[in-house]
Amino acid sequence: MNNDKRNVYLVGLMGAGKTTIGKALARRLAYHFVDTDHEVEARTGVGLPTIFEIEGEDGFRRREAQVIAELADLDAQVVATGGGAVLRPENRQNLRASGLVIYLDVPLPTLHERTRHDKKRPLLQVSDPRQRLRELHAQRDPLYREVADLVVSGSRITVQSVLNLLIKKVGEP
Repeated sequence: MNNDKRNVYLVGLMGAGKTTIGKALARRLAYHFVDTDHEVEARTGVGLPTIFEIEGEDGFRRREAQVIAELADLDAQVVATGGGAVLRPENRQNLRASGLVIYLDVPLPTLHERTRHDKKRPLLQVSDPRQRLRELHAQRDPLYREVADLVVSGSRITVQSVLNLLIKKVGEP
C-alpha cells in the first residue's frame, strides 16, 4: 500500500458495512482482515450479548481496547472496529498512530434498516432502536470525524464503489 501507515481501520456505527467492506478491501490489498468484535468473541468464547450482560459495556470496551492495542503493533491489517471503539482516547490514538482510518458515514435510516432485526447488537435491545441510533450517532460522529483520515458517505454507494474509492485513496498493494 502506498502509504506511510501500516494498517487500514474502518470506523462507523453498527450496520455501516465495516465488516463487509473490510473483508473485500483486505482481499484486494492482500492484507489480513480482523473484525474486533469477532476477535473479542473468539477470545472470550461467548457472544457480545453475553459479555455485555456479565461485564457491561465497560468490560467489553476494555477487551476491545486490548485487541486494538495489539493490532496496532501489526502490519498489513484491515480492521473493522466496533462502533464504539472511538469512545476511548487510547483507541483513537492507537488507530491514528498505526493506520489509515476510514469513517463509513451511513445515513441513519439505512443503519436502522440494516440492524433492526439483529438481536446480537446489545446497544439496540431497547424500546426505540431508531432513537438509540440517533443518540449513538450524535455522540460518536464527532469522534469518528476526529480520528478519520478519510470520510466516505455510504448512502448510495455499492461495496465495489467504496472499494474503488478507497483503493484510489490508499493506493494499490
